[in-house]
Amino acid sequence: MVTAIILMNVEPSRTVEVAQALSEMNGVSEVYSVAGHFDLVAIVRVRENEMLADLVAQRIRTLSGVTRTETLIAFRAFSRHDLESLFSLD
Repeated sequence: MVTAIILMNVEPSRTVEVAQALSEMNGVSEVYSVAGHFDLVAIVRVRENEMLADLVAQRIRTLSGVTRTETLIAFRAFSRHDLESLFSLD
């Protein structure tokens, strides 16, 4: 399993549209809008590097509104916290 974090800059008027399109893509497990140097972050989990390359180069980078991406590939997981509980306000 390959896990990657995709950081994206997006045209401001298209952030919601791009986030929704990303969330419907196979391999994209979560999409977050964030503050800072990037606008969106997508967590991607695919079987092999070639699938990641196709997803990023042919699907994500060609989405209308995406102006820049930076891909971080995870080497090793040190924690397996439940993501829902980490971001829950309850």
